[in-house]
Amino acid sequence: MGLRIREFDLRRADVKLRMPFRYGIATMTEGPVIFVRLRVEVDGRIVAGISSDLLPPKWFTKVVTKPIEDEIAEMLLVIRQAGDTIVGMSGPTPFALWRELYNAQDAWAQDEEIPPLLSNFGVSLIERAVLDAYCRAAGQSFGRLLRTSRLGIDLGTIHPQLNGLPAAGLLPGTSLDRVTVRHTVGLSDPLTEEEIGPEERLEDGLPQSLEASAHAYGLRHFKVKVTGDTAGDLDRLTRIAATLRQVTPHGYAFSLDGNEQFTAVEAFREFWEALVARPALKPFLARLLFVEQPLARAVALRSEVGRAFQAWPARPPIIIDESDARLGDCARALELGYVGTSHKNCKGVFKGIANRCLLTARQLESPGRQWLMSGEDLCNIGPVALQQDLALMGALGISSVERNGHHYHAGLSQFPSRVQQQVLRAHSDLYQAAPAGWPTLQIKRGLVSLESVNRAPLGVGFELETGGFQTVG
Repeated sequence: MGLRIREFDLRRADVKLRMPFRYGIATMTEGPVIFVRLRVEVDGRIVAGISSDLLPPKWFTKVVTKPIEDEIAEMLLVIRQAGDTIVGMSGPTPFALWRELYNAQDAWAQDEEIPPLLSNFGVSLIERAVLDAYCRAAGQSFGRLLRTSRLGIDLGTIHPQLNGLPAAGLLPGTSLDRVTVRHTVGLSDPLTEEEIGPEERLEDGLPQSLEASAHAYGLRHFKVKVTGDTAGDLDRLTRIAATLRQVTPHGYAFSLDGNEQFTAVEAFREFWEALVARPALKPFLARLLFVEQPLARAVALRSEVGRAFQAWPARPPIIIDESDARLGDCARALELGYVGTSHKNCKGVFKGIANRCLLTARQLESPGRQWLMSGEDLCNIGPVALQQDLALMGALGISSVERNGHHYHAGLSQFPSRVQQQVLRAHSDLYQAAPAGWPTLQIKRGLVSLESVNRAPLGVGFELETGGFQTVG
């Protein structure tokens, strides 16, 4: 089915968090959710496609002194540029169309000195909306189309070592029907109920502390953030370990998010060895899944990192996240000694698919080694972004997925009631009504269901009307 892009529309809805989310150098308390809507001609038929994301400060560019308003303006700029660029473009397949847009956006970004992680965010939103429209035109779910040749994926144009290999042969044969929620423990989150003062306690029917969340949702996987301050992190990790020991009687596992806090492998190694040396953390560290992006992106892919990794054979498994900005960065990271990367839709769907195929190929070549693709989050929430994110996680076979939007937002309470009802009707396995009636994520025994997500085009089982949201000029 050939495609041509007819129209691009960008809207926003501003939302407030129910509790502050502190990660790295930022603390998020509010922000815009944006919606991209395309009108796509597919074999002569006009079909609408949609995508969405929360705009997170201090992630795409970690400049301490830059005002949040300027960062939001930059994010909107790259989205607008990608949307304006693709109007009028055509291609035989979604992959071919994506590749043309990617190249155009990359050339523009280099001229404007915009970093690739930020620039590609705009491409990823257009890419998702195109895929949503294509799936709707085909009457097929994304997972089903991914396991055919119809998306036109050419792995060799991203990773030359995969040239000629079909993506379907390196991906799971079916999408997962559920995934394990990896619960984020933000840097300012209360760990126990005792830590919440009367003036800070929320009355929205949702758990607030780590302790209450573990009990309410049956959590078994966690994501723990660190600051790089050894003394402070040692104390906090010791308290987290004690809390998890009490609230997870059937055991748990966790990932450690380094938040780019270290400027050299040697500095992170010193930090890690301080953790290992603390007896109270020994059983805690034995449950580690991996460490995510401990090194600042400016140094993470330098050649000296590979030499430092070789000199540290007992290092924990380390993956990149923010450093996975360009198409070849995952392959470069593996050569240096990292064991994998993360998938986030904001970094690109086709890039994530290619990276997953690369890691599978590595696993087949070296079955004795550990290669990882994790599922990470940027505070994703519905009514669109969460389902599209989960559709990719399920299709790529990523079984442990960081989820934090449901914890820091009061479900979909800030969206129109008609949207809330659409979500509850289309995704009754994924969402449930909170005591106040609005949809909130349904987590049972630490799992969320993907059944309705897998049946939908690109995860979203209804057509969202965006006309009621604010137009972004």
